[in-house]
Amino acid sequence: MSGDRPGVWRLIREDRSTQREGLWAQGFWALAVYRLSHRRLARRAGLVRRLWGGWAKLAGKAVECLCGISLPEGTTIGRRLRIEHFGGIIVHSATVIGDDCLLRQNVTLGNRSEARPMDAPVLGNRVQVGAGAVILGGVHIGDDAVIGANAVVLIDVPAGGVAVGNPAQLVQRRAASGA
Repeated sequence: MSGDRPGVWRLIREDRSTQREGLWAQGFWALAVYRLSHRRLARRAGLVRRLWGGWAKLAGKAVECLCGISLPEGTTIGRRLRIEHFGGIIVHSATVIGDDCLLRQNVTLGNRSEARPMDAPVLGNRVQVGAGAVILGGVHIGDDAVIGANAVVLIDVPAGGVAVGNPAQLVQRRAASGA
């Protein structure tokens, strides 16, 4: 992810411009609620943080019900995440998503085992995740990787890699940008 830390309103404006439908995209609303909720984690404990937390829980549940997108405030999401289609997107709270990534509908980024509940995927920059893909456990998906539709990824995918199938297999390697 990029080194600079833009303000929450700048991130929300970037998110709006990244979504193809702009202000009308359900992905934009989910990201806006996430950005505002996530920002509260930087505040000290106190009344404001608790009230903010109550709003964050209500707003997050509303987005889940109305948009079908679950982006917990503990998730780390880089800049310009694009949610191509709404619905069925579930992201674990320990997941890390890099800059300029693309998630399509029915994507799950989650843990794999009750024994290790905080093992969650780490997506590099410019990762594309196809419709219905499932990425489970503490796997790392390298920069510029592509995860095919309905793939079940249980292995690390190198930068520029393409993973398809159930269980996912690497089918080709693309040159990573900047390499």
